[in-house]
Amino acid sequence: MPRLLLLRHAKSDWSTPGLHDHDRPLNARGEDAARRMARWIAEEGLKPDLILCSTALRTRMTLAALLPVLGHEMEIRLTRRIYGTSESDYISFLRDEGGEAETLMLIAHNPATHDTACELAIPGSGIGWAALETKFPTGALAVLESPAASWSGLLPLSCTLQHFIQPRLLPE
Repeated sequence: MPRLLLLRHAKSDWSTPGLHDHDRPLNARGEDAARRMARWIAEEGLKPDLILCSTALRTRMTLAALLPVLGHEMEIRLTRRIYGTSESDYISFLRDEGGEAETLMLIAHNPATHDTACELAIPGSGIGWAALETKFPTGALAVLESPAASWSGLLPLSCTLQHFIQPRLLPE
């Protein structure tokens, strides 16, 4: 069964007026949160075969925090297609780009990350559903398991939420 790791980029820096949204980096809190999430992902043994990451600087910096702790080979694709799209585009994108990956990670943006998680998860399923339904904070991760045989068969309201983790709840 395919496993989806939906990771919203960590907290970005808004201190530079006029900086294009695509070029905003993480702030110090975001960098710390990304490292904590990376550690949790590694401790849980969630090893993506494929990482699809937005080209925005804050998503690439979130990805950079993961790489030192994942410790295995994986395919990484940076794409602008998921920057500024709607939730239906994320599901379509996952169907199109998931390929043969058993575990797929998407590092992306809100509101589409939140909408996609809520669109895919069976309501009330799994650990953290109430928190996920309410909000998908920066740096948070939803782990979903799909019953589909492949990513092309990914359907709304079909996935079980295995975890919903927020960096503020993890140890320093």
